[in-house]
This record gives sequence, structure tokens and C-alpha cells, in this order.
Amino acid sequence: MAQKARRRFLKLAGAGLVAAPYLWRRDARAAGGRVVVIGGGAGGAMAARLLAASGKGLDVTLVEPKTSYVTCFFSNLYIAGLRSLESLTHGYDVLSERYGVRVMHQVAVAVDPEKRTVRLAGGDMLTWDRLIVAPGIDFRWDAIDGYGPEAAEIMPHAWQAGGQTELLRRQLEAMEDGGTFLIAPPKSPYRCPTAPYERASLVADYFRREKPKSKIIILDAKDIFPLQDLFEEAWTRFYPGMIEVLPAEFSGGIRAVDPATMTVTADGEEFKVDVANVIPPQAAGRIAHQAGLVDRRGWCPVNPMSFESSHQAGIHIIGDAALASPMPKAAYSARQHARICAEAVLEALSGENAKPGVLGGACWSHVAPDHAVRERATFAVVGGALQRIELDISPIGESDEVRAATARDGDDWYAGITADIFG
Repeated sequence: MAQKARRRFLKLAGAGLVAAPYLWRRDARAAGGRVVVIGGGAGGAMAARLLAASGKGLDVTLVEPKTSYVTCFFSNLYIAGLRSLESLTHGYDVLSERYGVRVMHQVAVAVDPEKRTVRLAGGDMLTWDRLIVAPGIDFRWDAIDGYGPEAAEIMPHAWQAGGQTELLRRQLEAMEDGGTFLIAPPKSPYRCPTAPYERASLVADYFRREKPKSKIIILDAKDIFPLQDLFEEAWTRFYPGMIEVLPAEFSGGIRAVDPATMTVTADGEEFKVDVANVIPPQAAGRIAHQAGLVDRRGWCPVNPMSFESSHQAGIHIIGDAALASPMPKAAYSARQHARICAEAVLEALSGENAKPGVLGGACWSHVAPDHAVRERATFAVVGGALQRIELDISPIGESDEVRAATARDGDDWYAGITADIFG
């Protein structure tokens, strides 16, 4: 990612931020209505809270199999021993007790868009006037030869936080000094674009402290990666000689794995490693496929003014599963999706005018425990499509004081966004 000008402001001078007309059909219902939200991550939980707190008498049900949510964002700090898993774990009690959201800890197995029903694994059938699907990601298990759910128990992806995250941390702690850790980021799009490189940075910091003879290989499926100049600046300074990057141009990217021998294969080359963090290509969560919400790429196209599905009327998709480029698949994006979607649902059910506005947020990436960089962006709908209208990236050569302040800002952001979503 070329970044000669670190601070870029992409103003759409004279174009105007033209609000595209709402494309969904307004339901012939009075205030109130039944809204079902599938998925209790950053997007789904936020949407459920906003709708339940709207004062419009909505009956809001959140379907989420897990009783607590462990955030993927900031989980790299846990993997490197810098945060506890408890600090990343959030429950649904506030949503149910303070806001009146009906939380059902079950798996949604089938959506019928015509009958407007959701069938749960336990046999319950939910009816809805509007459905919000926030299924997160699933993995394309057929993309890497030899890599599937069983292999992931030996070579963890750790791209869905919880047990996989704990497994990767245990493996790193058990690895002998002088061992090799390989991380294999996928092609875009995928959840959290900068996270593989933050993970490499923080694991390198852990090695520097605990296993200084160890090495890291980044076997990338891309030729360039986000914030590359900033990460490489940090790696040269903090971890000289420890991290080797093999872009797809030279390696061809990961092709196969053999968990029995801890071998990873690229084009014409094999790597015998001690710990392998294999991050497969991704697609929208399974229920989105069953409901007919995905395109040929496996993601869900939406109307950016409402996040209503381009394939099924009355169903909205938010979070990582949605095709909302150029917004990244990130927690701040999911929260913004939820806000726009909630306004759209309220308009559809009550007839009130939604007021779509400018979307914005930021991603923080730690390059060392007290050093972080930031990418802040603003988006708006222009001519019916999402466009980035402003971009501000941390510059090369910032002082330690600025990078430390950015890390503190990131901590504050995490506390704020999780409180906003989960209460």
C-alpha cells in the first residue's frame, strides 16, 4: 500500500453528498412491529439495542448461540499476553434487562423470506416484520489443501475469538525459544485488514521478551498489505531480523498444509514450522447463504442507504458479511452499519423519515505494547454508492509520545465501543 502522503483528504469537491432514494418497500404497519436480529456481534447487538431503545414499541429478538461475545478486535493483545480474555468478553444481560431485548441463545438454521420466518435449531419458529442478519464470517474450507475444521485445531486461524484465540496463545507459550511462527494472511476482502500484521508485531514483541531467538514468517496471499510502510518501520526498529515477509509475488501464497508434520506449502517451497496461524479466505456466515443473500463471491450486496439486501426485500445485512466497500470489515464499520440500518427499519415500520448521514470511524493497530498507529476514514453515499471522502493515516516517523498517545486513544475507543454496543 503506497503511502507517500500519509495524510490524505479525498474531498469530493463540488460533487455534493447526494442522498440516494430509499429503495425498500415501506410496510403497511403502524408503529411497533417485530424485528429479529440474527447474530450478536458488534453489528447485531448494536442494532438490537438501538431498536429496543427507540421508544417505538418494537418487539426485538436477538438470536445468538453464544452466551457471551469475545471481541476479535483487540484479541491480538491477548494473544501476546498483554490483555486478559475476560477484558475482551461481553455479555447480553444489559441488552435484555435494561433495554428489553429478547435474547435467544440458539442457532438460526433457516430463513424463509416469503413467510417471514426464522427457524431455530431448537425448533422455535420466529416471525418478523423486518429481519437483520449479522452473521459475521465463515471460512472457505476448500481454499487450502489439507486445511479444514480439524486442521484448525492444530494450526489455528484465531479469526473468530474465543477458543481459537486461547489455543494460539497456548501454542506460542509452549513453543521453544528458537522456533518458527508462521502466519498466513488471506487475499482481500477479509475481517480486519490490518490485524494479521498487528498480530505479527505483537507476537514479535512477545518473542523479544520471552523467546528472542525465534522467527516469524508472514506467508502472504497478497503482494502489498494495509499500512505496510508503518508496520515495516516498526519492525525495523523494534524487531530487526525477526520478521520475514513473503508476498504472493514471490511465494504464490499458501497452497497446502500438513498438520501431522507441521508443514506449510507455497508454490514450490515447504516450511517446517513450530506454530502455524493459518487464516483462510472468508465469506459471509452460513445463514446468509441459506437465506439467499449472497452473491457469487460469497458476500451480501446491500443498498448502502439502508443496508437492505439487494436480493431479498425486508432483510438487512450488517457487519462483516455485508458488501459495503470501501468501508473495511471492521468493528467500527459494523457499528455504523447498525445505526443506518436501525434508522431504516424504524422508517419502514413507523413511517418516520430516516436521516442517513456521513459514516466514519477508525482502526487502531498496535506495533508494540505502547505504540499504535491509526487509520481514520469518513464515508458517505454519493450517487447511490458508498465513497470514502476523507482519510487520515498516522504518518511515518511519529514520536514515541504520539504513538503512546495513539495507543491510549485505542484503549479508550475499545472501552467506548463495547460500552456502546453491550452496555
